[in-house]
Amino acid sequence: MKPAYTTEVVTDEKAFAALAPAWARLYRRCAAATPFQSHAWLHSWWLSYGRRGRLRLLVVRSGDDLLAVAPLMAVRRPLPTLVPLGGAISDYGDVLVDDEREETALAALTEALAAAARTALIDFREVRPGGAVERVYERWSGPRRRVSDSLCLELPAVPMDELVARLPSAKAQRVRAKLRKLTALGVRREVVRPDEVDSALRRLLELHRLQWQGRKVTNEHLRPRFCEHLVRSVGPMVRSGDAVVTEFRLEDDVVAVDLTLLSRSLAGGYLYGAHPRLREHKADVAVMLLDACSEHTRHETCGALSLLRGNEPYKHHWRPEPVVNQRLLLARRRTAPLLSAAVWDVAARRRGKELLRRWEDRRERREHRARAGGGGS
Repeated sequence: MKPAYTTEVVTDEKAFAALAPAWARLYRRCAAATPFQSHAWLHSWWLSYGRRGRLRLLVVRSGDDLLAVAPLMAVRRPLPTLVPLGGAISDYGDVLVDDEREETALAALTEALAAAARTALIDFREVRPGGAVERVYERWSGPRRRVSDSLCLELPAVPMDELVARLPSAKAQRVRAKLRKLTALGVRREVVRPDEVDSALRRLLELHRLQWQGRKVTNEHLRPRFCEHLVRSVGPMVRSGDAVVTEFRLEDDVVAVDLTLLSRSLAGGYLYGAHPRLREHKADVAVMLLDACSEHTRHETCGALSLLRGNEPYKHHWRPEPVVNQRLLLARRRTAPLLSAAVWDVAARRRGKELLRRWEDRRERREHRARAGGGGS
């Protein structure tokens, strides 16, 4: 009797590219999937950031269909580890599992991961609570550890007027005034057509560079490889309904461009660029962007409106729910020492950050006292 599935480790870039149609079908059958698990995003990421010989896609097949995929790559430092594709520019890491054949898919994928863990630690970073790989973690029979990762902030996927209604009365009035201000200025928004996405994304990155000029910025967003990845991945995602690019115009000029990523589990504003001219007009860019993003949840079966990673103060104005990503570490007995080393490293880094925060707090207090003393002399 033929088995119900086969498993394979795909290491060839061309074979990765050829998986696109079957991957897309599996993606639609995995309710927990985020846009960062789409084939367009991950294959493009690999072309920009991958290293030859490191690709490790654990693939479970049933005939021509995929039942599950763990999109991984091998890293050797500081420990031999398998980590998700997508890297630091992806807000969530996960596997894909066919919800319609969940038991078979999970059993096969867990078995494939256990085979891979004989020689390397498996380290799933930035797993959103409810992610598909959590079900693998629950089944794992070997050494395992769960630690917290980045903080994300989420809002309900509701229209803007309902988001405003959640706020205290005075704050809600200020937001409505800001929305009226945008209308009075004549700011218009328009969803970019698929054939114009590439040029709109290049405008987004140029505006992003302009808005952060002279201030601290994520340097990766200014690099050519990031631009190449974004342009290559987002066009197909727009055509498949997994992303939307919006341009904002003032008179005849494009003054802002926003990229929002979409899936069944969430809608999230990933990146935007805004001309300083908007600030000069006292337009509230955060309100403008959230208003546009909330429109994309209106006609979608969408679990959350995610503000993605980051604990910036402006996000808290909307009373979001804090959602902490998980880091899931999986090992076998022979690789258990690697797991222990990784957990120790996490703890050491946290202690270092806490010590640095305390040192900065003390420095700020000393500087404050020095300024206060100088002002009284």
